Amino acid sequence: MEQILKATGLQRIYKVGKTTLNVLKGISLEVNQGETLAIMGESGSGKSTLLHVLGGLDNPKSGKIEFKGQSVYNMSAAKLARFRSRNVGYVFQSFHLLPELDIVENVALPAMATGSRKAAKLRAMELLNEVGLSERAGHRPQELSGGEQQRVAIARALMNEPDIIFADEPTGNLDSRTGEKVLNYLFQLVEARGHTLVLVTHSKEVASRCSRELFLKDGLLI
Repeated sequence: MEQILKATGLQRIYKVGKTTLNVLKGISLEVNQGETLAIMGESGSGKSTLLHVLGGLDNPKSGKIEFKGQSVYNMSAAKLARFRSRNVGYVFQSFHLLPELDIVENVALPAMATGSRKAAKLRAMELLNEVGLSERAGHRPQELSGGEQQRVAIARALMNEPDIIFADEPTGNLDSRTGEKVLNYLFQLVEARGHTLVLVTHSKEVASRCSRELFLKDGLLI
């Protein structure tokens, strides 16, 4: 299986007042094209920090990340922004939808800066249909339930046909029944399109749906 992402010796340190927090202590891992990888860990273990570093959202103190053989953190700011826009999709626990935009505009947003608004909205409508929300296209995020908002976020993450999707506790704000429905959409869409998925969770049940599991503890993968 072809390797898509490789991390070597990742360290991330935060300073809070006089306290130094060594959150990631030399993390190394490889992610293969088309796999679904769960990174488990307790609250505060550094799962979200690791995900943000892997996805190009947060610089590591040391170590490197290679995407298809290219060093992510050696990119210029402009090239890194293009990398995130074109190659990576993100699904966050708290949805991060823009309240001033309607649902179809939220989904289309990643593609609007680089192409036709009309084409972007047409594709956004196709994705909303695939997550069962085409009839809500003209609604604002605040008019939707939490589960519906997360389905919109999944559609948005897929908008630019990214190579890899990072999902940060995607069911963390949802009840178990709604969370299961959201996960069904996520895994069905990822697998149908051959996307790679890296998902962080504290739930064994959620992690078991992935093809591989790793556990983060005390800043190390075990």
